Amino acid sequence: MSADADVMVEMPKPKVTERSAGDLNGWPLLGVTLVLLAAGIALFAVGLNGEHIALVIVAVVLFVAGLIVSAGLTPVSPGRARVLQVLGRYSGTIRTDGLRWVNPISIRTEISTRIRNHETAVAKVNDADGNPIEIAAVVVWQVEDTAQARFEVDDFVEFVAIQTETAVRHIANSYPYDVHNPDGGLSLRDSTDVITETLSTEIGARVHAAGVHVIESRITHLAYAPEIAQAMLRRQQAGAVVAARSQIVEGAVGMVEMALEKLSERNVVELDEERKATMVSNLMVVLCGDRDAQPVVNAGCLYQ
Repeated sequence: MSADADVMVEMPKPKVTERSAGDLNGWPLLGVTLVLLAAGIALFAVGLNGEHIALVIVAVVLFVAGLIVSAGLTPVSPGRARVLQVLGRYSGTIRTDGLRWVNPISIRTEISTRIRNHETAVAKVNDADGNPIEIAAVVVWQVEDTAQARFEVDDFVEFVAIQTETAVRHIANSYPYDVHNPDGGLSLRDSTDVITETLSTEIGARVHAAGVHVIESRITHLAYAPEIAQAMLRRQQAGAVVAARSQIVEGAVGMVEMALEKLSERNVVELDEERKATMVSNLMVVLCGDRDAQPVVNAGCLYQ
């Protein structure tokens, strides 16, 4: 692993963390609201008809009380939360869905707690070897702490987008696109699982301050930049040819060795060193050649 990839991202500790708000079931208080409003309207009408000032005052008080109680009614949808502020201070978060009742003077900000995904644009960066590559990734995330998402950053959605792109660029700079020897270490193309885990860890560390939990991340696009793509393709093809040839030669040597051992064990034919060398040469040509060998029948003496 590259030394740059081992650097841990340090973010400031959050000053505000989520806690439950002091909310109540809103349905009973909805009934109270309707009773207060209806009673206020009825008493107001009776007071005006009978010219009873006291009833009019009581009606106004009941009606205003009903409006105040109704101002605390707050609907909460599934997959969403309400962050409460009272006189500028954080007072808690409502996660229970349904009709809830809270302090009427509180400011209620809705935040989605549903699972989201963000896909970065294709970025052109240099890998650890200095080769220009194109890379893009997708991250699946969810708001875990609504208080941090609301108060620790200006816009947590934009924050996640920027930090994800930064992490993708850092990972691309920390590893080579490909390795050209068996002991070359990790690479972006071959070590997908390890790179993905490292990417998820780094993104999670970067967005933790915003109360965001990274569920998964995955590289969706990885390729050499167009200006070097053809050269790198030829290099990969040459490497594949060399690897294939090495395996063919290794297999051919084993087959020749086995053929000589079997002939010697069974006394099929006795060959001197010169004839053994000729036989080895012929077998290697047949086994390692690009085309099928054309058989030639020797009808004369072996030593002619």
